[in-house]
Amino acid sequence: MKTKIVQKQFRRQESKYIVEKSVFTQLERELREHMVADDYAKSSITTIYFDNDQFGMIQDALAKKYGREKVRMRVYDRKPSAESQAFLEIKKKENKVGFKYRLTSTPVAVMNYIENDIQDATIADEKVTSELATLRKRYGQMKPKMYISYDRVSFKGKEDKKVRLTVDQNLLYRDHQVDVMLGKYGSALLDPDKVIMEIKVPDEQPAWLIVLLEKYQIEKQSFSKYGNAYRLAQQNQ
Repeated sequence: MKTKIVQKQFRRQESKYIVEKSVFTQLERELREHMVADDYAKSSITTIYFDNDQFGMIQDALAKKYGREKVRMRVYDRKPSAESQAFLEIKKKENKVGFKYRLTSTPVAVMNYIENDIQDATIADEKVTSELATLRKRYGQMKPKMYISYDRVSFKGKEDKKVRLTVDQNLLYRDHQVDVMLGKYGSALLDPDKVIMEIKVPDEQPAWLIVLLEKYQIEKQSFSKYGNAYRLAQQNQ
C-alpha cells in the first residue's frame, strides 16, 4: 500500500484552466525555471463522489448554493484494493476561498462510515465528522454516485513551496458500478487533446506566473469534474 504523509486541512485560492496539450508542452519548459516536481510528482487518482439519490449536493454546488460542498473518497494507488490508503475529503468554498478537510483511512472503512455511519479508529477527525454531520442533515442518506479517474502531474514552487500547480489528463467517469476496486474504465470526461491545469496558492499568484499565463493566453475557466460528469451522465440517460 502506498502511503502519503498528508495535511489535514487546507485554505487556498484555486484557479482552473483548460489547456491544449501542445500549449502546455511549451508552457512547461518555462514553468520549470520557477517550479520543480512535487514530492508525489506523478499519480493515478481514483475518486468516488458521494451524494443522495437525487444528486442534491452536486445540483446545489452547480447552482452555487450553500458552500458548494463535495464529499469524496480519493485513492492514489494505480490498482486500488481494500487495503489501499484512502482519503475521505470534504471540499467547500466560502467567499471564493477553497477549504478542504480530510482524514486518512481505507476504502472499506470510508464506505462503512458514509453508507452506514459505522466508525472505526481511522474515522476520528473531528472537523471532517462534524462537517459530514451537517451535510447529512441537509441531504440525508449518501451513497457512492460517481466514479472519476485521471492521471496527475504535480509541481511546487522553487522559492515558495506553497505555490502548487497540477495537470490532470486521461479523465474517465462512470455513474454505474461506482467502486474504486472494479477497475479503471468509463467514458471520457474531457477532450483527450486537452488537460486541466490547476493553480493553488495561499493568497495571490506570483508575478512570474501571471506573466506566463498572459504570454500563452491561458484564461481561467470553471470546470468541476463531478459537475461535468453529472451533466454528461444526465444527457446520456
